[in-house]
Amino acid sequence: MSKPELLAPAGSMEALIAALRCGADAVYVGAKQFSARAYAENFNSAGLAEAASRCHLYGAKLYLAVNTLVFDGEFSALDALLADIADAGADGCIVQDLGAAAYISHRLPTLRLHASTQLTVHSPAGLRFAQSAGFCRAVLARELSAKQIAEISAEAKRIGMETEVFVHGAHCMSVSGQCWMSAAMGGRSANRGCCAQPCRLPFTADPAQRQACALSLKDQSLVEHLGEICEIGVDSLKIEGRMKRPEYVAAAVSACRSALDGQQPDLRTLRAVFSRSGFTDGYFTGKRQKMFGTRQKEDVTAAQNVLPSLREKYQNPRKIAQIDASYTLQADMPAALTVRDSAGNCVTVRGEIPQTAQNRPTDADQLRRQFGKLGGTVYTAGEVTAEIGSGLMLPASALNALRREAVTEMDRSRILANTPAHTLGEIPPMPVPSAMPQNGIRLQIRHQNQLEALPKIAQELEFLMIPLHLLQGFPLTDSGFPTDKIMVVPPRFVCDEQAVLEMLRAAADAGVRHIACGHIGDVQLGRELGMSLHGGQGLHIANARAAAVFRDAGLTDGLRAPEAPHEFSTRQALPLGIFAYGRLPLMLTRNCPVQHQIGCAKCKHQLTDRKGAEPYVDCTRCTEKPDYAEIFNAVPVWLADRPAACRNAAYALLSMTDESPERICEIVKAYAHGGQIIPPRQFTRGLQIKVAPTD
Repeated sequence: MSKPELLAPAGSMEALIAALRCGADAVYVGAKQFSARAYAENFNSAGLAEAASRCHLYGAKLYLAVNTLVFDGEFSALDALLADIADAGADGCIVQDLGAAAYISHRLPTLRLHASTQLTVHSPAGLRFAQSAGFCRAVLARELSAKQIAEISAEAKRIGMETEVFVHGAHCMSVSGQCWMSAAMGGRSANRGCCAQPCRLPFTADPAQRQACALSLKDQSLVEHLGEICEIGVDSLKIEGRMKRPEYVAAAVSACRSALDGQQPDLRTLRAVFSRSGFTDGYFTGKRQKMFGTRQKEDVTAAQNVLPSLREKYQNPRKIAQIDASYTLQADMPAALTVRDSAGNCVTVRGEIPQTAQNRPTDADQLRRQFGKLGGTVYTAGEVTAEIGSGLMLPASALNALRREAVTEMDRSRILANTPAHTLGEIPPMPVPSAMPQNGIRLQIRHQNQLEALPKIAQELEFLMIPLHLLQGFPLTDSGFPTDKIMVVPPRFVCDEQAVLEMLRAAADAGVRHIACGHIGDVQLGRELGMSLHGGQGLHIANARAAAVFRDAGLTDGLRAPEAPHEFSTRQALPLGIFAYGRLPLMLTRNCPVQHQIGCAKCKHQLTDRKGAEPYVDCTRCTEKPDYAEIFNAVPVWLADRPAACRNAAYALLSMTDESPERICEIVKAYAHGGQIIPPRQFTRGLQIKVAPTD
């Protein structure tokens, strides 16, 4: 069993140095644009080149996080970044946007692509889709159990993919890539790198606990499970923390390296440097009862006691290679020093011409002593041999100069040997737009009783979208509603892929051929079953190239990403609809905050934030227990009085949460033909996204 890669975060050059000197095998960083941590220090082009050199000296990899959505007007900036990546010789990119991934694959085909956790890969089917989209590795969702990770890793080995798992760091309440809370509440989109973390502020399901933080989880730590994770066959162990200080990076890398090397990790220091009331391993073990926590005063003060000692950990280079030396000192010839490392790197440097010894000639022992002075380098001295002419000497200053130059050249040789060579290819052409179909209305219901509205509005609908687990209770043959106008909506998070697959097969056997794809795993399962594919919000279609990727994957149409510019849906490679009505999903979470705080028996399906807004909360139960919870915006999107907003879209999605059948009828008729328009008491027009900062 080989050890997996230990992958560390670096939001600054000091953090990168700390990671390498404490034992990281790879480091991931962000550039000034397209980084999901836009408010970290991040790296400009010169910094990226230096970061790559530092990593490659240690034999470590450098990955660049290009893990935000990219809009059509930003691909020229992405192209400039790819030129910097090629020049620096980075080893790979971590990517969320499938349009960006397609562009990178075409423009820089030698660069390895890793599917970001923002792509919500959490099943074997999702992994297969990622491979078909050009990725060689997938960063798995944090919410998986050991059993689920093992199943996906086994699939990865079967198809020649790699898996990467978060083993330490912050836990978002929401599944990564499925959160729009910051975007909806303040215009700072997590999918654009600008998350404001409103979830860490007070939210409560209990009026008696107004200051409760019902959406704040403890940080994850799987350091004590690294042996089990290695046995599973995971390829990379990832530490979260590009926004954290270098001392945190030093503590986390040191603890993980100790555990991987069979030593006792320093968990006490790890907790002291940063935690939120301790750590949790709840998702990995399946024991999710004690996962919630906030950063307390004692958590902050504990860090002050360990920062000085942690800083000491990375003040000096880590010794990583032994080098052998061979000196040649001959009369009337420049002295020569050849050094070799175990990786096969070999360099020769020349210095001063040896002098005739007036007192003591230079001997092998002196050369060994001088060469052994390798402090401040990554090397230790190995065997030292010498060919020395009779009666010759070389001053200590000249020997030191030879050693220093040899070390410098060995550094260059190692860096060059470990740096991939990239050549930019042609800029890929823009996708050809498709014909825009007639505007239609798609009604997505959430609860069984909402189907009572169907007889009054059936003729207005292009599609009726029904949750997959509710389809068994819908009388397909007796309802009078055409089966070819029914679209099933699989669970947004798959806990049992085999069970979902069987339910989809049953739906297909009953004549239901359309599937709404909320994540890439749905796309893969749907096309393997030969169903008609329709893209949902979780696919993040925010640019023309992403639309083309999904068109080529077999989608008939998709849903425009909420963050995308309003004009984006006009004339794309894939017909795109818009989210025209409903409470926008804010979070998809494996932990129900209501259940945690007050229990299911007292559930009123709502939280209250510090400003008095009341997001709607509901669980999805595909099995006997809740599989996941969804948190929806407190107020719905409303565009019925803005017909121009829907005119350029392929369809209007009307998404219901707790609406009554009577209210559903009013809403559908308002959108269908401007019937009596009765707007909600409060509503929003959609997301107003602020631009991420740039250098």
